[in-house]
Amino acid sequence: MEAVPARARAYVACVALLAVVCLLPLPRTHAPWWAIGLLAALYAACEHPLGRRFGGTFYPVLLAGAFLLPPPAAALVPLPAALFARGEHRPAPLRRVWRAAQPSLAVWGAAHVHWALGGRDAVVDRDFPYALLPAGAAVLAFCLILTVLDGGILALTVGVPAPPGRGSAPARRAWRGLLARSLAPVAVHGLAGLMMAVLWRSPYGPAAALLVLLPMCVSWWVFAQYHRERAAHQATIRALVQAVDIKDGYTRGHSERVGQASVLIARELGMDDERVEVLRFAGILHDVGKLGVPTRLLRKDGPLTPEERRIIELHPEYGHEMVRGISFLGEARAAILHHHERLDGSGYPYGLAGTRIPECARVVAVADAFDAMTSTRSYSRARPVPAAVAELERCAGSHFDPRMVAALVRALRRHGWHPAVTADEPAHDRAPRQRPAGTGTPR
Repeated sequence: MEAVPARARAYVACVALLAVVCLLPLPRTHAPWWAIGLLAALYAACEHPLGRRFGGTFYPVLLAGAFLLPPPAAALVPLPAALFARGEHRPAPLRRVWRAAQPSLAVWGAAHVHWALGGRDAVVDRDFPYALLPAGAAVLAFCLILTVLDGGILALTVGVPAPPGRGSAPARRAWRGLLARSLAPVAVHGLAGLMMAVLWRSPYGPAAALLVLLPMCVSWWVFAQYHRERAAHQATIRALVQAVDIKDGYTRGHSERVGQASVLIARELGMDDERVEVLRFAGILHDVGKLGVPTRLLRKDGPLTPEERRIIELHPEYGHEMVRGISFLGEARAAILHHHERLDGSGYPYGLAGTRIPECARVVAVADAFDAMTSTRSYSRARPVPAAVAELERCAGSHFDPRMVAALVRALRRHGWHPAVTADEPAHDRAPRQRPAGTGTPR
């Protein structure tokens, strides 16, 4: 965000101006300043250092302010945390203004909806379940405002010009999925904020309300740890794939595409999200064992000798040894070991046949062969997708599991396939070499 477009700066200025307008009635608002100050200090404490340590934004305090205070007073709660935060990215002043104005408008809107629906009286009287109605409407308003503002800044800062005849497709993509991703977690924060507000108004006072934050902080910490662990998994996989791509330049991008094709097959088979993710890992890492194969064999232009082919056929075992200690891969490790097995038992490394081949390996085998046929290699030009599909269907029942082939065909009809160039030079500059002796499957 070093060079922020002028239109994005103007957008942030407009949002900040709207936030100032929302604060103008504050002097005429009968709100306890000590409560505003306590909530603002509490929010700042939750954001710093907790926000820096665990990541994310802690909304229960903001939503408690929306349930407890008039709209102009509630809009004041997020300002100190944003304006006095240490700037870690440039331009720091613009970021501070944005981080102050955006939640301020969202909280103002949530408080306005909550008060308009009689939520203040429901909180004071602890009128359940009616209190859930204005609180839910306030949470929805909060999410909608955040979505509109976030989508606007994304469209103006990271959006790219639309292709001719495509209209404002990038602008539409900026908002796509934002509301769906934020609604569930913000709803949980809204329940915690409502509990804080009810306890705040109870005879036990604000001290009891603070107790609500303890389990929220614990759950937030667990959630942040999960995301950190997931990010570490992704980094591990990226490092392994980059190493393979550097060693075997002609298949650059192949691993990611096999992962995508494996996901298409897994989803078509109705696998749950966890197994789909495992199949994606399996597809991406299926060739990691090539790190143990001499580079000269991977890049050889002519046919392989029987001895060279035996060396290359060791790569599934090398790959399995490399990832054996990575526990989060689960059954993906079996796919890495067995993705060159064939249904008729003529594959390698162990000659497994039929259902003795793990299901995940049968998925990756089809995805691997499909991408190999539709990509230009050192020994063959890319085939059209229909020709590759016809070859898969011809080999179904002997080389490949017919169920996996049929699933891929259905997915391709529904979603299509757009393979990327797999080497550095343009595809039309590459002349196909002689295919290595032996089977038509990839090395």
